[in-house]
Amino acid sequence: MSVPPALRQQYLQTCQNLSQPENHFVAHVLQEADESDNIRQRTGITLKIAGNNRLVPVQRVTDEDVQVLASVLSSAVFVTGLDLRYNMLTDAGVKHMATFLQENSTLRYLNLMFNDIGASGAELIAGALHSNGTLLHLRMTGNKIGNKGGLHFASMLQVNCTLEKLDLGDCDLGTQCLIAIAAVLTKNKAIKAINLNRPLLYSQEEETTVRVALTLKINSSLVELHLCKHEIKSFGIERLCEALYENCSLRYLDLSCNKITRDDVKFLGELLKQNQTLEILDLNSNRIEDDGAFYLSEALTLYNRTLKALSVVSNNISGKGLVALSESMKINMELSYIYIWGNNFDEAACMAFSALIQAGRLKPNCTDVEPYEVDGHVYLAELSHGLKKHYYWTPSYGEVENTAANSSLAIAAVSENL
Repeated sequence: MSVPPALRQQYLQTCQNLSQPENHFVAHVLQEADESDNIRQRTGITLKIAGNNRLVPVQRVTDEDVQVLASVLSSAVFVTGLDLRYNMLTDAGVKHMATFLQENSTLRYLNLMFNDIGASGAELIAGALHSNGTLLHLRMTGNKIGNKGGLHFASMLQVNCTLEKLDLGDCDLGTQCLIAIAAVLTKNKAIKAINLNRPLLYSQEEETTVRVALTLKINSSLVELHLCKHEIKSFGIERLCEALYENCSLRYLDLSCNKITRDDVKFLGELLKQNQTLEILDLNSNRIEDDGAFYLSEALTLYNRTLKALSVVSNNISGKGLVALSESMKINMELSYIYIWGNNFDEAACMAFSALIQAGRLKPNCTDVEPYEVDGHVYLAELSHGLKKHYYWTPSYGEVENTAANSSLAIAAVSENL
């Protein structure tokens, strides 16, 4: 088996041919790739050229660097992933990336998170994906592509039948764009996970939530859906729950940072009594209070045996509600992960979760609290665990797929990197 040409050597030569200065960080990453066993074994590698390295200052990638990199990688069939998050790419640099996507047949993962890509860049990327048949996962997170850019991706999803994961969170999507994406997903059977977090909505009518709910009634392929910061209230949550009675594919539902109150959780409680599909429910940063916790605990105690992870972080729940949730775990053996930090702990709640952990019913790496004792009283301390700790950043060393910090990866494999 022949050894592939050295990437660093090709990079330096291309820089010279194009009269571009060398980016030392890119050269360093390519040097590490050259020394990787994956290249020798041709098993595929992901080049991690993220501009937010916490250990050492790095030279961020620019449009000119992408032009050189795309040229080098055009023949590197063993490179299957490219992580360019937190760099300085603009629409001008995306032009080279779009050309690369049109010609490349090996790239499976592309992360362009938090660059400076606008609607024109989104049009170029989406246009390239009309003909690209290999990319499985695209992250555009944090690029301000707006409603216009989002519409280009909606148009792309009408044609592309390969892309499985699409992250458009924090992209300033608008109502028109969300409605278009929801409509397309009634026919697109390839998308398994989509992130539509934090759109810019100027209406209180919840039109977008209603359209997403209609999609869930029809779509049978979507496994993971993120609707964080959608201003979802009583009307919206009722429509979503009605749709999920008919949906048999969704396993991960993210409703964090909405306006879901204790009365709204009645709909979720009734849904959980019948739903046999949902495995992860994220209600982080709502206001379900004790009554909401009671509704959930009743469903989990008496009916539901499929939910594996529940996050009720920062929901103004007091000791009574937390104790009810802890009691449900004594009976429901399927619920393995629960996150409760940010609520109002009293001694009864602290003792209840301490007992679960000490008895082995709740594993220490499956929750975000750890009991400790002072002067004979039990308290809970916060742990850095959750459903998706490594969403905005990944560690510079060690394994990202740490189930203690990212339990969603252990439950729904489609969540990886989304």
